[in-house]
Amino acid sequence: MNDPVNRTMLLVDIERFSDRDDVEQAFLRRMLYDVVDRTMERAGIDETLRLRADQGDSVMEFIDPNVSVPQLLRSVVSELPAQLRAVNRMASSAAQMRLRAVVATGFIALDERGIWVGSDLNHACRLLDADLLRAALRERPGDVALCVSQSVYAGIVRHDHPGIPAEEFHEATLATKNGPLPAWLLGPVPAPGQAAAVPGAAAGAARTPVPDASGERPGPAGGTQAGPSGGGPACAPAPVAAPAAQPPAGVHFTGGAPVFGGSFVMGDQHGVSGGRVVGDVVMGSAGGLPRSARTSGGPAPEQDGPAPEQTGTGPDTAGPRARRSPGASGDAGEGAPR
Repeated sequence: MNDPVNRTMLLVDIERFSDRDDVEQAFLRRMLYDVVDRTMERAGIDETLRLRADQGDSVMEFIDPNVSVPQLLRSVVSELPAQLRAVNRMASSAAQMRLRAVVATGFIALDERGIWVGSDLNHACRLLDADLLRAALRERPGDVALCVSQSVYAGIVRHDHPGIPAEEFHEATLATKNGPLPAWLLGPVPAPGQAAAVPGAAAGAARTPVPDASGERPGPAGGTQAGPSGGGPACAPAPVAAPAAQPPAGVHFTGGAPVFGGSFVMGDQHGVSGGRVVGDVVMGSAGGLPRSARTSGGPAPEQDGPAPEQTGTGPDTAGPRARRSPGASGDAGEGAPR
């Protein structure tokens, strides 16, 4: 194995590459190469100053240490998303891609089989594959999620070089199979728990049912469940009684339950035992004998003078009575006595 050498590393990976068929994967690989090559060209990095390692759904670029790291990082921050947008605009929905990217530095060595190895390279690969970076890409409105290693942030980013927005990088600890690794993420850090969240898992999460105004809770199948004690929650306010309906103007019920043998017609006419009375009809204790002088279920007590004509037809002979208007007419003809 050769002696380790210092290199700047750019790692780029295609999101959900394994979900595509063989034709789509071959196309995406060509497009990935084109995007990375144009990004390097815009940074002014000649092909002789970089080595490439193909990882199938990802590509690794090992860049000569004489190349300016701020120059590379500026191109990755601005040119990589721009080149990717240009490719996606011309591609079908099945051929579009989104990328995770990592910029790191460290020592790597080439073994006897031509494979690059080294612990710094391993750390960079762990950052690229971290769940937090995957979650960041899912939440991004754009098509690129970028993080840099601790060494790149400390040596380059935090010094706020032109074209490198230091204030937009946020510190994060990425969980990897080699343990937690510090890194700096461009853009917001996903909320805790989002990194390991499975799409759609939140939809099946149990929720505590909230009682509604009727004291019932939504049931598991869209029905309801009774609140505490089966009659609503203990803190539920007592139901407010609806205001009593006011009687119609001109008709007053002051006692008992009136019984009508025919229909009840609103307006100037009230059907009373099949007859017709024009004018107001007052029933109850407003006229005639006082309530204390009546007997329930029996005949009315005798009194001087003719008794007013009975207008009720129910079984209670002491029921409501009516006063006839002077011009009232019954079924026997106008003005005819009963």
